[in-house]
Amino acid sequence: MADNKFAAYICSGCGLGDQLDVKTLEKIAQKEGKMQVVKSHSFLCNAEGVQMIKDDIANEAVTHVCIAACSRRAKTEAFHFPTAAMSRANLREGVLWVVAAGEAHDEVRQEMANDYVRMGCAELKKMKLPEGNPDKAHSKRVLVVGGGMSGLTAAFEAAEAGYETVLVEKQAQLGGWAAKLWKRVPFKAPYTEPQDTGLAELAAKVGSHPLIKVHLNSRLAETSGAPGRFAVKIAQESGAVTEETVGSIVQATGFTGYDIARLPELGGGQANVVDQAGLEAMAMAANGATIKRVDGKEVKSVVFLQCAGQRDDSGKHLSYCSGHCCATSIKQAMYFKNANPAIDTAIMYQDLRVPGMGEDFYRSAQEKGVTFTKGKATGVESSGDGCKVSFRDLILDEETSINADLVVLATGQVPTAGVELDAWTQLTSEADGGSADAKQKKVEMEKVSILNLTYRQGPDLPQFKHGFADSHFICFPYETRRTGIYAAGPVRRPMDMLQATDDATGAALKAIQAVENASLGRAAHPRSGDLSFPQVRLEGCTQCKRCTVECPFGAIDEDEKRFPVFNEQRCRRCGTCMGACPVRVISFENYSVDTVGSQIKAVDMPDEFSERPRILILACENDAYPALDMAGLSRTVYSAFVRIIPVRCLGSVNTIWITDALNSGFDGVMMMGCKKGDDYQCHFVKGSELAHYRMSKIGDTLTQLGLEPERVVTQEVAITDNQRVVTLINDYVAQINELGMSPMKGFN
Repeated sequence: MADNKFAAYICSGCGLGDQLDVKTLEKIAQKEGKMQVVKSHSFLCNAEGVQMIKDDIANEAVTHVCIAACSRRAKTEAFHFPTAAMSRANLREGVLWVVAAGEAHDEVRQEMANDYVRMGCAELKKMKLPEGNPDKAHSKRVLVVGGGMSGLTAAFEAAEAGYETVLVEKQAQLGGWAAKLWKRVPFKAPYTEPQDTGLAELAAKVGSHPLIKVHLNSRLAETSGAPGRFAVKIAQESGAVTEETVGSIVQATGFTGYDIARLPELGGGQANVVDQAGLEAMAMAANGATIKRVDGKEVKSVVFLQCAGQRDDSGKHLSYCSGHCCATSIKQAMYFKNANPAIDTAIMYQDLRVPGMGEDFYRSAQEKGVTFTKGKATGVESSGDGCKVSFRDLILDEETSINADLVVLATGQVPTAGVELDAWTQLTSEADGGSADAKQKKVEMEKVSILNLTYRQGPDLPQFKHGFADSHFICFPYETRRTGIYAAGPVRRPMDMLQATDDATGAALKAIQAVENASLGRAAHPRSGDLSFPQVRLEGCTQCKRCTVECPFGAIDEDEKRFPVFNEQRCRRCGTCMGACPVRVISFENYSVDTVGSQIKAVDMPDEFSERPRILILACENDAYPALDMAGLSRTVYSAFVRIIPVRCLGSVNTIWITDALNSGFDGVMMMGCKKGDDYQCHFVKGSELAHYRMSKIGDTLTQLGLEPERVVTQEVAITDNQRVVTLINDYVAQINELGMSPMKGFN
């Protein structure tokens, strides 16, 4: 600390100087905050103000900077000082814009500002300038697993951007599902006819590209390491094994069709009932001529049944819509009409979904004579030389039937995602327990694995309940819960070919971003560019394994002595491990138990007779804190009795912060985090869920302190909840006023 020099800079612009006593803030920073340099400026973010700070860093050896001005989310480019540690005290969005104007509120407004300056200075005192991960990883090669349309696109786009790419395909040729298609749904004007897939041209470009290395008849036998230094073993069908080092991975392993044998009620298993893939094979054999059944008979009438085994709310089949099936059936109906307009072609649907320019395609099919029937099939049975389809006509609201030579079931996409990790964990436990049957099942399950990760958490990507790769569907659609590994195409969510190629391009760009960040020792999404990384004091570690178990991203392994081993390149810097650690030995240079704990203790606590409660709000920086900022931007007033501390994720909240706050005399603690559950919106996947679970266990602590359980609450907040957060705050302050001031104030 001897070589550190601390400085505070207070802005009086944006009306701050009109409503706040800046001189008082300067005195607090100097006397209570122990800042060695304290300056104010009328417009701190302009060129003159920024230069003043830069000059002090360069000429006065300032190493730590506290900026008391606007939110930490504002003016980030202006207040960018790479050689100095920095804290931000939010006086504009957090005080000026949310406390009612007028002399009647001057005192509480000033108290609020005073505390935020104290908190900013206290945080700064506990911070270090992140130096970046010393173990930088330098491989910038991209590995693409899967040689279908998604994989080919990802490999080609990465190579075109100048990055070496390794493509692994388990089949003897490139193409995947697209190679099985006669034509594709139109993806460019005119949107009226099925179009060539374009696969041959793309495969040729990939095969001849100087930056792309292709492994056919191959699979990943092992994947270890982390972003920038993944070590992969590629096993060929011949038995040869090739080792490659890559920086990031795109998994584009596609999908398989839902098994029609599971749909006997719709004729699955009957000779004249096929799925869409089966019809594509017939169309390729016909090569533009009239399509024939497997028995050689020309099809004169065909019925397409949409949502076969999909959108099923019984739990027996797929609950989701696969997106492409309606347009695919329209395309396949045109196969028949283009070969022979006299063929009776009907598409039976409940809801017709044709994204993009699909409306033009649908109209074109109508003009060709394709019949669209709104109905729900109730059964398909053999009838004479064909099939009889029984259905409920949803327009006439009556039961009826139709005969056809061929029935085509529009079944859904099932992702080729590898091992389901919950099943793997359970099976591993049973196998380790000595069960011979479990050991055999585990061997069989290993053959299903795609990536064969050597991670403690299992060999493949975490999945949603239907097998799709788990990712943040709103903010980070390509990212998975394994840093540096990205999902693209139908392994991520159901989609058509056009969407899959767009998806693959996005995943390739994210893979490139990952290798660049890893080469600089920086974090990946969502804190992309963060140079901090986790540090652990092993001498204090109790080997409880909570950090290794609770890390959502598989960033922590264990050494031979069962101490945690951090794979920094895998780490997302969420701090979940820090929140999990009961002995508080895990921290980051610029975010730790002490940086937050010191802010809590820095708040000036009114006595129990002042009738001025203090409420601590720990707000997730990804959703809740932006919502609070937007409340300020809209000048929506909330209680001046709250003190807000942004946290990286609620998963990083250590229970000691709650205890410290209550012991310090805070009357209540509110945590604001993202939505949890199956449709979670937590940027760090499990953070909100873990925080909620931890707080559910804090009742004993409250009882020991003689406090009501209502004094600690957790709320789910979306980034758009700028009005709702105000209601939550004001209602909670009213509730605390009813409970009365904390009895702990008397001990401080």
